[in-house]
Amino acid sequence: MLFQYGEKELDYLKSKDKKLGELIDHVGYLEIPVDEDVFSSVVRHIIGQQISMAAQNTIWNRLKEKLGKISPEKILSLSREELQSIGITFKKADYILNFAQQIYEESFSMAALHEMSDEEVIKELSKIEGIGPWTAEMIMTFSMQRSDILSYGDLAILRGMRMLYRHRKIDKAKFERYRKRYSPYGSIASFYLWELAEGDFPEVIDPGIKRVKK
Repeated sequence: MLFQYGEKELDYLKSKDKKLGELIDHVGYLEIPVDEDVFSSVVRHIIGQQISMAAQNTIWNRLKEKLGKISPEKILSLSREELQSIGITFKKADYILNFAQQIYEESFSMAALHEMSDEEVIKELSKIEGIGPWTAEMIMTFSMQRSDILSYGDLAILRGMRMLYRHRKIDKAKFERYRKRYSPYGSIASFYLWELAEGDFPEVIDPGIKRVKK
C-alpha cells in the first residue's frame, strides 16, 4: 500500500513555494509505503526510536519472520527476553508488551483514532507509555495517511528545510511559516524534505553544519 497523493497536491505545493516546487520537479513522484494496520505501525515506530532506518528495518524483519502477522496476541506470546534477542531493547520491549496488553484488553481503542483530529490523535497516542508527539506524527503519516503532518521534532525535516531555504537554523517561527505555507499538504511536503535531507544531492549542502577549512 502506498500513500495516496497525486497531481492536485503537488500542483498546490508548487504554486505556494517555488523552491519546494523545483525540488518536486527534480525528484519526481515519490512512492511512499504505508502500513494500514495502526497496531503494527505503532510497534514498528517504537522499535525505530533513536536508531537508524536500516537498523529499524533489520529488527522489524526479524520480528515479522518470528511472528508472521504482527498482532497483539502474537506479541503477547513473546517474553521481553525473546523480544530483546532480536535487537529490541528491554525498555522498548516493555513499551510494546504494555501496548499490546492494552489493545488485547480493549482498554485502548485503535478504531477511535480515525474519528479524531490530528491534535486529538497526538494527545491520545501520547497516553501510551513510550509514545510521544514525534512517534504519533509518524504513525499518522505512515499508517493513517493524514495529509497535513509536518514534524518540528523530526531532525531530517529541519535539515531538509535548512538545505532547501539556505538557513543556518530553523527556529519555531520559521518552521510555522513554512508549515502554514504547505498546509493542507504538509505530509507530502515532508516526503520531499526527507528525500532532500537523506538523499544523494552533493550539490546541496546543509548550512547548519560547520565545516572545517582546509
